[in-house]
Amino acid sequence: MTDPTQIEFTVSTPGERLDKIIVARLGDALTRTQIQTLIRDGSVTVNGERIKPGIKLKGGETIRLVVPPPAEDTTVAPEPITLNVVYEDEDIAVIDKPAGLVVHPGAGNETGTLVNAILARWSEIAQISHAPKRRGIVHRLDKDTSGLILVARNGRAMHRLMAQFQKRTVEKIYLALLERAPRTPTGRVEAPIARDPTSRRKMSVQRAGRSAVSEFEVIERFETGQVLVRVRLLTGRTHQIRVHMAFIEAPIVGDSLYGFRRQRVRLKRQFLHAARLCFDHPTTSERLCFDSPLPPELATVLTQLRT
Repeated sequence: MTDPTQIEFTVSTPGERLDKIIVARLGDALTRTQIQTLIRDGSVTVNGERIKPGIKLKGGETIRLVVPPPAEDTTVAPEPITLNVVYEDEDIAVIDKPAGLVVHPGAGNETGTLVNAILARWSEIAQISHAPKRRGIVHRLDKDTSGLILVARNGRAMHRLMAQFQKRTVEKIYLALLERAPRTPTGRVEAPIARDPTSRRKMSVQRAGRSAVSEFEVIERFETGQVLVRVRLLTGRTHQIRVHMAFIEAPIVGDSLYGFRRQRVRLKRQFLHAARLCFDHPTTSERLCFDSPLPPELATVLTQLRT
């Protein structure tokens, strides 16, 4: 969130009303109504004291304003972006997301996201009140992670699906290619994750972070040293698998943020794919499972490593 803006200046002309002086000073930045509201709320002081908007000043007074940041624009425009829809009904949709597609709007990515796409395909999602810029999004995948993602088409489905994630009854299985083998063929990483204090782009394992649990199993080894693992997420923290694999000194191939500086495999994205997703249908309670094959660019990497 943007911090409030503080403005301070000295009155040069006597006999003018406080609100008119501020309007003249700020131009079109704020309307007179907005300025009067700031004065009534105590966000404007004259020589350190609050006064009424209509009070005329003598000249020489110091005016200080604290202007709050503009309200966040929560509108998201529908965009006709092609989606690979694996399953859909009146309550939910399961989408096989390609790498490179951002899930929801944010700084630098206000358009061209999955949310823009689902609003165009299912207009009723716009009626969901939860998290306006993330309408319909029950869980997330990183921009350069491919695979299955679940979408809610109405508020009731959204609420029930989010409850399943909170209770950890949703099964999420990923395939990841690691730069080297972990110390054990199977394992469980329980390491709390929080925003990295030295880089806002990164997450890191920190004692005061949020609980994060990942289970892994090596399913294929390659002569070049890399290993293919199956990872089961028991929690859903930002960058969780990427952080946990780097934490056990077996970072993901192609991960420019957490991986090796010198990549041994030519890949323009991290080798991380959401391969399986199981959950209970929010209306029927039927257990549903979906699988997604590796996209061509990842399957090609494995083929090359096997030869």
